[in-house]
Amino acid sequence: METKEKQYLCIDLKSFYASVECVDRSLDPLTTDLVVADASRTDKTICLAVSPSLKAKGVRNRCRVFEIPKTLTYEMAPPRMARYMEVSAQIYGIYLNWMSKDDIHVYSIDEAFFDVTPYLSLYGMSARELGERIRSDVVEKTGIPATCGVGPNLYLAKVALDITAKHSPDFFGVLTEQSYRDTLWDHRPITDFWRVGPGTARRLANMGIHTMGQLALAPVDPIFDALGIDAEILIDHAWGVEPVGMKEIKAYEPQTHCLTNAQVLGSDYAFEDARTVMKEMVDAVSLELVQKQKAATSVVVWVNYGLTREERAAMRAAGNVRYWGGPADGGSRRFLSPTSSRREIMDAAMAVFDAQVSRERKVHRLNVTLDGVVDARATGVQLDLFSDQVELEREHRRQVAVNAVKQRFGKNAMLKAIDLLPNATARERNAQIGGHRSGKDEG
Repeated sequence: METKEKQYLCIDLKSFYASVECVDRSLDPLTTDLVVADASRTDKTICLAVSPSLKAKGVRNRCRVFEIPKTLTYEMAPPRMARYMEVSAQIYGIYLNWMSKDDIHVYSIDEAFFDVTPYLSLYGMSARELGERIRSDVVEKTGIPATCGVGPNLYLAKVALDITAKHSPDFFGVLTEQSYRDTLWDHRPITDFWRVGPGTARRLANMGIHTMGQLALAPVDPIFDALGIDAEILIDHAWGVEPVGMKEIKAYEPQTHCLTNAQVLGSDYAFEDARTVMKEMVDAVSLELVQKQKAATSVVVWVNYGLTREERAAMRAAGNVRYWGGPADGGSRRFLSPTSSRREIMDAAMAVFDAQVSRERKVHRLNVTLDGVVDARATGVQLDLFSDQVELEREHRRQVAVNAVKQRFGKNAMLKAIDLLPNATARERNAQIGGHRSGKDEG
């Protein structure tokens, strides 16, 4: 079977974390009411996943525990990120039984794109038939159900997954450029479409644009004025066009690199306690820099403050009930030359923190980013003539040794005194993956 047109699949593992928990409990992922959330935290903690049957009863994905109606009975499973990564890797292995890694783009832990064009004649199947076979293989070997979208480009495959498949009884969606225009040009809300966030939707609404059909037919100059270069992508998508394919994705290399450490605090912290956590975060990202044999050209620090009762009331009065973040402060500091020195990075980061962060407000979220990351031993990197190179080399060897111990015995095998302070968070976060419980105890 030959095809002249490209064909892509987009497969999403349904409520992945919740499905893994159901399968491990010998429960049906599609009929069991289960949420994945850390019950050891407050009832304001976010549910990482909600099973399909609970969604059908009106429970939103990524809601907070207290938002689940008290009339519903459900199981609550603590997050086990290490287990989810293990199952995700197993499923990726199943994908590799069907096609080359060069034709697979892993979009997230539970979602992947596939260029199936070269395999349709090999297997003698249509794109839909191949998608069904792969999906059935995953269910048979892991018990994890999946949703699938098919389209002639990556965008339409994704929209077929996100919108069409979710309204299909067999969880399968197929779109062409024409069927996309015929069936989805009037679809609302526009935020259901890939890459259209609330901010973009608000700017489009200010121009009277509420659907993809209106966007496709609107004058382009005002859209470019409002959205800049993003307008080109959005207008292409409004017509169902996506020029980027698997080849371009595989060949892409970012022009700049950065390392980031961020966390949302369990409760709002006063200045000194937030400063302690920021120092822990700088320590962690500095170690990561050395581990990857990189150096950074600048450091960026910012915080979000917790909202006061008055600010929350004002936002609710304005109808902004989904606003999670408070006001922000921060700044950056550039190094004389690329560095991996913990001391230099710490001094710069804390100087920004002390100068920019309010001592009156409580901090809710912290972020530190090492920007302009380059290879530490790269040729052409300018040396800093004012630094003590002997001391820097001694510090570097110390950081390498610390990394070696942590990699072998666990991140909590070596701690600083600051990590033992009452409001420090490093010990707890060292046992997490992606800010959530790994499911494995770490000493």
